[in-house]
Amino acid sequence: MVRAGLTPERLTRAGAELADEAGFDQVTLSALARRFDVKVASLYSHLKSSQELKTRIALFALEELADRVTASLAGRAGKDALAAFADAYRDYAREHPGRYDATRLRLDPETAAASAGVRHAQMTRAILRGYDLAEPDQTHAVRMLGSVFHGYVSLETAGGFSHTAVDPQESWEWILDSLDALLRARATS
Repeated sequence: MVRAGLTPERLTRAGAELADEAGFDQVTLSALARRFDVKVASLYSHLKSSQELKTRIALFALEELADRVTASLAGRAGKDALAAFADAYRDYAREHPGRYDATRLRLDPETAAASAGVRHAQMTRAILRGYDLAEPDQTHAVRMLGSVFHGYVSLETAGGFSHTAVDPQESWEWILDSLDALLRARATS
């Protein structure tokens, strides 16, 4: 018998909340069953495995983040768009650390191609069009921005900047200024 009120969507949302509270690596069907006070077996009518749950959480988080970034980019261009994109990314990671980690889950090619990850790449390329970068520079810039943003956010959320006198926000702004200057210098016009 299917437990009333449990759906794949509700379990995914609860799994995302669990990821933020305990860490994405702690999300399992067992942990989710405890949250709903049900036996693990009752979740199998909604989810095949912990891996399916993690994939659903990753897709949910990618969609949430893409929606947030899309809203932040409206009407912006150049450095303003770059900063809005970066700030939305960083804020999401700080507010939802487990979900952010979920966005890094390796998805199979078919799932990845149908995910909001494609929107992230499109938004990054849209920002870079404002810098008039030709290929392969545009691809290099997409990879650079992803690496810088992910690296900074990962270090910051792990407490890596808590023992210095320089405010992490000041460093973040310095990095964004530097990225903007580098991208403008690489422009093909």
